[in-house]
Amino acid sequence: MQQKHQPMNADSRLQVQPQLINPNATDHTKRLMTYLCDIYGHRMLTGQQIGVVSMPEIEIIHEQTGLRPALIGFDFMNDSPSRVERGTVGTDTELAIQWGKEGGLVTFCWHWNAPMDLIDEGPDRYWHSGFYTQSTTFDLGKAMDDQSSEAYRLIVRDIDAIASQLKRLQEADIPVLWRPLHEASGAWFWWGAKGPTPYLKLWKLMYDRMTHHHRLNNLIWVWNGQHRDWYPGDEYVDIIGEDVYGPARDYSSQAERFNLALSYTAVNKIVALSENGPLPDPDQLIRDGVPWAWCCTWYGDFIWKKEQDREVYTEHYTEAHMLNKLYQHPFTVTKEELPDIRAYRLPDSNERG
Repeated sequence: MQQKHQPMNADSRLQVQPQLINPNATDHTKRLMTYLCDIYGHRMLTGQQIGVVSMPEIEIIHEQTGLRPALIGFDFMNDSPSRVERGTVGTDTELAIQWGKEGGLVTFCWHWNAPMDLIDEGPDRYWHSGFYTQSTTFDLGKAMDDQSSEAYRLIVRDIDAIASQLKRLQEADIPVLWRPLHEASGAWFWWGAKGPTPYLKLWKLMYDRMTHHHRLNNLIWVWNGQHRDWYPGDEYVDIIGEDVYGPARDYSSQAERFNLALSYTAVNKIVALSENGPLPDPDQLIRDGVPWAWCCTWYGDFIWKKEQDREVYTEHYTEAHMLNKLYQHPFTVTKEELPDIRAYRLPDSNERG
């Protein structure tokens, strides 16, 4: 297949060295970061979030375009201990391992059900929506201020539970673009409801616990706090993600949000469109100089609808012609075009810094 390539004008902000914050990262993880840095500013990975037990989105995209996304977004939602104790069974780890073994790239978020204090009342505060601030009285500020408390102990318990899933991916030699504690500054999730101070403590606790205690070396840390005050520091962040949901059929580049993300730090970091509704028009991305490292369209209604008992593509948010344009454009990378990351070059000593 002919290699797609559509370089943008040189921009010093897009020159990112493949230096991971965890110096003990696996070779496969280092190779992935090197690849991401190599294509950043030149090409964008196609991506798609799946629902939390199934992935009809991928086949629907394939039916429309003949291609598959380079990257799939998974979720540890049903691995949250306060959900597991109510009967949920997480399945995304198995799906991600299979996708990674097939050569696809993996990103994970975690809709973390509050460890305790779930309200569990109707009409919209039931336990299964316990990641939302409105569905729990869990107070992160108090928990992080008292390491002897039950609340703090349960936070660590939950982090350890997810670490056990990430270990399974590490044992399968699959790097993970790991995007925890997302959209914190919006305060609609409990981990952001008490402001930046306890959130920053939680981010650093999670990083230290997963990296040093559990020795997870397959993670590329994607911070998605979406406000400068919530930025934990360059030593705790590999990549910056922005979640942008424009109006239906708004194919703009979202340049304002891209430039905002660049402003969070004086150190060059890769910036990704970690969640989106409508797809961005690749021609507008090139025109505006907005090379998101990847996009990751949200699942369900953003991609498909039920029609005669089967899932079919819906054009409500992104028309079929734009879906095809993005997947077939020289600026984008689909799964079919990914190199074998396991055989990709390692960064040399100068690049590592």
